[in-house]
Amino acid sequence: MITPAGAPSLSLAEATLAVIDMQVAFRDKHSDWGIPRYAEVAARIALLAERFRERVLWTKFIRDPLEAGVWSDYYDRWSAFRVDSDSALWDLTLTPEPGQPIISSSNFSKWGPDLASHVPLGAPLLLCGVATDCCVLATALGAVDAGRSVVLVTDACAAIDDDAQQQTLRLLSLLAPMVTLTTTAAVLEGG
Repeated sequence: MITPAGAPSLSLAEATLAVIDMQVAFRDKHSDWGIPRYAEVAARIALLAERFRERVLWTKFIRDPLEAGVWSDYYDRWSAFRVDSDSALWDLTLTPEPGQPIISSSNFSKWGPDLASHVPLGAPLLLCGVATDCCVLATALGAVDAGRSVVLVTDACAAIDDDAQQQTLRLLSLLAPMVTLTTTAAVLEGG
């Protein structure tokens, strides 16, 4: 059971684990989008994926070739990532097991009909992956707006730097009890 201060305990028996954007584009710490703690969180995510085997789904950020509206300006800034959706930059760095869904999206938030179809109302959504300060945050906000309970595994997420990680976790902690913060150890020990 996971229990934030002042909230009822939350059982993870029916939780869905969403692994957000563990991709080549974010793994290389020397790239503009590189996440320095990527390898650390990848190891923890592997443990979580083993625990939630039949209730794991994966997401992939891909570029929309239409670059509608301000997305064009965004990719002007990050032109190295102006690549097709089948580019190796978008490949997952961890291997999903057969049958585990992979949801590709050109949005920061991975919340939408595809993800919602795997997370029944009343069942928690366990989030991990990268980047906490972008796609993980956007997905959490979309899920709580849709009435889902989000459990963020803080040490199985990473941001562009440690300061951004702490700021984002602080922001998400303000959303309790809609968002609960926990650790990999707490989830594995009995969540």
